[in-house]
Parts: sequence; C-alpha cells; structure tokens
Amino acid sequence: MGTTLPPRGSDAGTGLGQRRLGVPALVFMIIAASAPLTVVAGGVTSNYAVTGLLGIPLSFLVLGAVLVLFSVGYSAMSRHVHNAGAFYAYIARGLGRPAGVGAAWIALTAYNAMQIGIYGMFGFALSSFLGGVTGSDVPWWACALAAWLIVGLLGVNKVDLSAKVLGVLVALEFLVVIVYDVAALGAAPEGLSTQSLMPGSLFGAGVGAALAFSIAAFMGFESGAIYNEEVKDPRTTARRATFIAVGVIAVFYAFSAWAMAVGEGDGAVIGRSAELGPDLVFLFLAERAPQWFVDLCSLLFVTSLLAALAAFHNVVARYVFSLGREGVLPRALAATSRRTQAPVAGSLAQSAVALVLLIVFAVAGSGHEYGPLFPVLTLFTWLTNMGAFGLVLLMALTSFAVIGYLRRHRTEYGAWTRIVAPGLAGVALAGLFGLIVINFDVLIGLAEASALSWLLPLIVVLPGVLGVGQALALRRSRPAVYAGIGGGGDPDGPLPAPAEPQVTA
Repeated sequence: MGTTLPPRGSDAGTGLGQRRLGVPALVFMIIAASAPLTVVAGGVTSNYAVTGLLGIPLSFLVLGAVLVLFSVGYSAMSRHVHNAGAFYAYIARGLGRPAGVGAAWIALTAYNAMQIGIYGMFGFALSSFLGGVTGSDVPWWACALAAWLIVGLLGVNKVDLSAKVLGVLVALEFLVVIVYDVAALGAAPEGLSTQSLMPGSLFGAGVGAALAFSIAAFMGFESGAIYNEEVKDPRTTARRATFIAVGVIAVFYAFSAWAMAVGEGDGAVIGRSAELGPDLVFLFLAERAPQWFVDLCSLLFVTSLLAALAAFHNVVARYVFSLGREGVLPRALAATSRRTQAPVAGSLAQSAVALVLLIVFAVAGSGHEYGPLFPVLTLFTWLTNMGAFGLVLLMALTSFAVIGYLRRHRTEYGAWTRIVAPGLAGVALAGLFGLIVINFDVLIGLAEASALSWLLPLIVVLPGVLGVGQALALRRSRPAVYAGIGGGGDPDGPLPAPAEPQVTA
C-alpha cells in the first residue's frame, strides 16, 4: 500500500480523505463510539446497581444540558480550527502551545484507554455468545484478536467505509433498544411512573457516582470535530452533527433508562439490576420474544462493541496523524495511504499499542481467580474509566480554551457563545471531573480505596505533564516545530508568533 508524507515544514496537502463525510454519516460515527446497546444493557443497569439511585434517567438529561452548553463554544471554534487533533489544537490555540501538547498526550492516553478497554468486554461477550450458541469454549483473548484484525483493516481503508459499516450497526442497535423500550413500557408492573425523572430521585447520596457513570455514555460525542478535515462542509457539518448527537444520546438514553425502571417497576429495578447486570435486558426480552430474536440481540451487543472499537480507533489514528504532521511526534506517523487517504501510520500505531496490551492482559488473566470475568473486571473496567477521566478533564480545559480563542472573533459571536456558555460548561465539567476523582474507586469496582484509585488516574495525567515539558523543550531546541503546534491543516491562519526566548549574557 503506497503512503504519503506531508512536506517538512508545510501544512499543504494533509493527505486525509477530503470531503467524504456528510452530517448523517458523521452522526452515526459519533453515536457508534457510545455503543447504544452496550450503554443500555450494561451501563444503565450498572448505574442502577452501584449507586442505588432511581434517578438514572434524569442524569442523562442533566449531562446532556451540560454538553449542549459545551457544544456551543466547541462547535463555534470548530468552524475556524480544522485539525484532526481537535482537543490538542483547540487547547493550543486557546491556552497556549505547552498546554496543547500536554492535552495531546492526555488525549492519546485517554482515547487509547477507551478503545483498548472495550476489547475486554468484546472478548468476554463474543466468547459467551459463541459458548451459548455452539457450545464451544473460545478464549476471550482470541475473540478480542479477531476484533483487533477487523478494526485494523477498517482503519486503513477509506473513512466512508467505516461510516457505512458503523451506520448499519448503530441503526440495528437502535432498533433492538426501541423494541426493548416498547416491551418494557407495555409490561409496567407498577404503572407508567415518572418517579425516576424527579430531581429527588437523583440528587442525593450517590449522585456523584451516578453522573460519573452516565458521562461515559457520551464519550465520543466530541469526535465530530476530529473529522473536520474530511467532512463535506468543515464550517457546518461537525457543528450540526455534534448538536444532533448530543441531543439524540441524552434523550434516547434517558428514555431507555426510564423504560427500564417502568418495565421492572420503580421498586424492583435497582435490585434486579444488581442481581442480573447486563442480562436483565436479554432475560426480559427472552420472556417476550422468540429465541432467534434474543440471539440476534446478543449478537448485536457484540457488534455494538465492535462499532465502538472502530470509532475510537479512528479517533486515535487521527490524533497520531495530526501530531506527526506537526513534528510533535515523528513525521513518519503522519503517513497516509495514497489509495484510501486513511492515516495508515496512525492506524497501525494504535493497532500495535492495542496488541501489546491485549497480550499483557491475556497472560495476566491466565488462571486468574476472576475466571471468565477477568477481561471485564480489569481490562474493560479499568481502562474505560481511565479514558472517561481523561476526556472529561480535556473537555473542561477546552471550554476555557474556547473563551481564550474566541476573543479573536468578537465581531462574529455574542457574549453567550464566546463567554457565558463555555464558561458555565467549564465550571460544570470541572465539577464533574472532581466527582470522578472522588468516586474513582467506586467506578472501577473496588470495595475500598487501593493503589489503583490513584495509579490509574496518574497514568492519564502524567503524560500531560510530560507533554508540557516536551513543548517547552521544543521551544528552545526546535522553534520552527514549536511555532506550528496546533496549526496543521487549519485555514484560519497561524497561531500568534511565540515570544522570542530571552538571551542573557
């Protein structure tokens, strides 16, 4: 496969597939990252079980409102800054180059953690599915490696191929969840109660953990801006897709969580979730639908995870491409395919990192006391929560970066877009980040605090600190590279020139 590198010192010709994605395709790619069936079957039931709160449906609406505020400034900035390393470029332009490089390393760590962690749940789910249907005993890691191969092949092909595959899978997931929702509302053993939507059902002891759990369902919504170099209209496509995706995710998950409470009964849903976990949805359907449909739902649970794997893989590949193009990473990592225009070097790099960690966890899980649940309780739980931790931190920083950047566009936007909405979002997201830190031991399933409670977050934050140091080193040793940080592929003009270093005798 032929590859191309961007010219040294030039941003011309990014090499990415140009103008392939429209609003519908981008919406599907964004929503695929959240894995709708996985969130409803796994995330919502876990939230009910762990927090003991009935108000889980309301948590999605509260977070949706916060992310709409975030999207006001974020989408306005996306009209001007078209860069495959979205958080990296936005923070560099709004808070300075050192903060931008630090954010880039946090983003790489967080997105990799989200993507690789999902392999754990995928391996377990596919192994269980094959065991139930065929009676075979396929190791989880073999199933994960099959997904790794498929995702890798999609990653080096045209982005619209991924969009088409993800679109079909997401549509089928929505269909299954809608069938479940309708059946649940039809069952309603305690009637069509709206108690789970009342503020008193959410805002009590445990609300921090509930919001920390629910925010994971939105992860990936911000990825629309990452494709801004590949969409049909970079000034409007990502903005529209982001708002649509946030609205759909918030309303759909809130409705489905409410339907679950109605279907089980307000008084029983927490206990049933604790008892059955993700099986709650499938057992409910098994009592009311033919076996072939239940098997299909179980298979779609697996493919929903595959869709999320592909979506996050694409995000990481584009971050690596962006950083390679600007010289923050080796320029060889900016190589793209002449045939597909995919960021092939970034895709292969992400696949390599994933393969190493899969091997590590496969070896560690051999004969472990957790048994078949090992990849779920370790690889999936640890890494996806690390990813959510890092991405919420990046969103909070980006909110304040938007305020800094949009000062250059006072005549185009009012105070609501430039200051008020991103400021409110930044404060809310900083508070949410604090709740995740406080409840991190709960999120990773620990009965009591341990070294993992601080070690896993440290693995996310430490690369950011080192990234700031890298940027400062580049300012001294490679000023031309430093000057280009955050500017690649951007038609909105260069960043302000960096201050000249002071030389003293």
